Amino acid sequence: MDLQTPIAQASKAYKMYASRLAKLGIFKIEDFLFHTPFRYEDYSLVSKIGQVQPGETVTLKGEVVEIKNQYTRRFKTIQKAKVKDETGEIEITWFNQPFIPKTIIKDDFVSFSGKVESFHNKPSMQSPDYEVVSENMLHTGRLVPIYPETKGVSSKWLRRQVFKALSESKDEIKEFLPSKTIERNSLLDLRDALEKIHFPKTMEEAEKAKERLSFDELFLLQLSSLFRKTEWNKKIIKKPFKVENFQKELTKFKGSLPFELTKAQEKAINEILEDFKKDKPMNRLLEGEVGSGKTVVAAAGILVSYLNGFQSALMAPTEILAQQHFHTISKLLEPFKIKVELITHSSKGKKNADVYVGTHALISSKIKFDNLGFVVIDEQQRFGVEQRTILRQKGENPHVLTMTATPIPRTVALTIYGDLDLSFLDEMPKGRKKVKTWLVPPEKREGAYEWIEKQVKEGDQVFIICPLIEESENMVSVKAATKEFERLRKEVFPSLRLALLHGKMKAGEKEEILRDFKDKKYDILVSTPVVEVGIDIPNATIMMIEESQRFGLAQLHQLRGRVGRGEKQSYCLLFTDAKNPSTLERIRSMETIYFGPELAELDLKLRGPGQIYGTMQHGKEIFKVADFSDFDLVKKARTEAEIIFPEMENNPELMEKVALINKSLVSPD
Repeated sequence: MDLQTPIAQASKAYKMYASRLAKLGIFKIEDFLFHTPFRYEDYSLVSKIGQVQPGETVTLKGEVVEIKNQYTRRFKTIQKAKVKDETGEIEITWFNQPFIPKTIIKDDFVSFSGKVESFHNKPSMQSPDYEVVSENMLHTGRLVPIYPETKGVSSKWLRRQVFKALSESKDEIKEFLPSKTIERNSLLDLRDALEKIHFPKTMEEAEKAKERLSFDELFLLQLSSLFRKTEWNKKIIKKPFKVENFQKELTKFKGSLPFELTKAQEKAINEILEDFKKDKPMNRLLEGEVGSGKTVVAAAGILVSYLNGFQSALMAPTEILAQQHFHTISKLLEPFKIKVELITHSSKGKKNADVYVGTHALISSKIKFDNLGFVVIDEQQRFGVEQRTILRQKGENPHVLTMTATPIPRTVALTIYGDLDLSFLDEMPKGRKKVKTWLVPPEKREGAYEWIEKQVKEGDQVFIICPLIEESENMVSVKAATKEFERLRKEVFPSLRLALLHGKMKAGEKEEILRDFKDKKYDILVSTPVVEVGIDIPNATIMMIEESQRFGLAQLHQLRGRVGRGEKQSYCLLFTDAKNPSTLERIRSMETIYFGPELAELDLKLRGPGQIYGTMQHGKEIFKVADFSDFDLVKKARTEAEIIFPEMENNPELMEKVALINKSLVSPD
């Protein structure tokens, strides 16, 4: 058995655990080593029994004088033990663990770790961690690692597997960082780091080990980005686009717009045009607020592609988004008599168009392009790597622009999308009104309902967002959309027209409800966060969010972006029953900050990276240890990657690691 042995093949015992371990991302023996603790229980204070005080968390070592099961009336059991050392005796109790008297027997010398309590004026311990004293103490008398667990897989069991894997793999853990990198960045070697992250003697050791493993993840990600960028730059365009020849048409395009472009839009368009002039294809990410005008920027690129004799394709993740883009692009390019066709599963479009706008139906083998020169992918993280590659391969090295409205801190964007050139739309169109945002305490709920009804009777529409579809037993306080919908319809707004939308509905059903809402057949749409991306309902002016403390700031901001699309003043009401001052302060930041990446950056500092995982890499957590909020380490890893990249071929171990990352990462290539 070596580190690469799959769990299911390692032993009969492991085979039984294989499906459970898969939930933790453990598929082979090596994965135990990188399943790192999220905290440590400090059992390092070892005391004599006669010296303990109630309230202390300590480790006691002694001889088991007596141990037995006691049965209660309801067939439950209590396990009782008496343990002594040279200074005294203590009683230890467990509940409903009848196997313990078989694990620990009379006369064993055992170590117990936990909190000391007082029972009948005598010290006692309830449900402590325990192990028979041996040379390798894993569960008591030290800093004890606590791991992410799943049903049937405890931290105690994981500790034993990690220790076994470390003990049996002394020659298998190969250092892959160049010695210069380790020296320059004052890092532990890999073997040392793995031992100390799992079984540290001090918290300083654990932190130093975490730094090394975090650095590895950030450094390898940076290297893989540089590698992908280099590979992309090897692609050649036989006929670079001409831009200077079409300044007159570009001026006409800008002049035909019913609004003035922002400086950020002008800058992004110029960056795209500069890319077009090169003999290698563009690979650019355009990040911009909901409503910041990404589609107009893409349309300028589509126009220049058309004027150069090339077709363009714009792919969106849903039919309703594709339809919105189709109508916008058609209208923007109307003065130039450009043929735009919609391709979805329900609308196949015609052949020989200049621009195809559609869902992933665009990648169907039936859709042929004569001369595809420009590909635009909206909300690119919603597509798999294969889907994006298939669309690109319908042309010969076409330019690629990917777009996202997901608010990502700049630091994170540079780390995750290091292989792309980045453009940011960091200002809203002129004249666009800010969505007035208020944190609403429980005592103002009824007043808010009355105000909402008044606004609806004046012709406005409302979104009401609930975090879950159905109430789950472990989150009873969360307002479920289905239950809340019924309550609102019957008790709060009986005279208004309400609809319900959630993620478990079929795509066609969801799109029909959204169409009807857009056509003003409903006054209020009660929904889960499924409405967060791309839905454009100009008449919706109120966004009300229940249990707002359960959302990240970036997600709240995206939900807020569903309103304020028309000319009327719009509002966002953030409801919460939370009492914690720091939680309320976090939500209240929505009242003053209106720039998505700034909110995402703030959430990163306040809540850690959990809120942005899954929004950028198609639901895939890309780090096990590293944390985007450690800005210094992110910078250090980027600097080191740039130093080492030119010498990569001299480091085969490093090349192998980068190849594995590139294979697993969701990337535009």
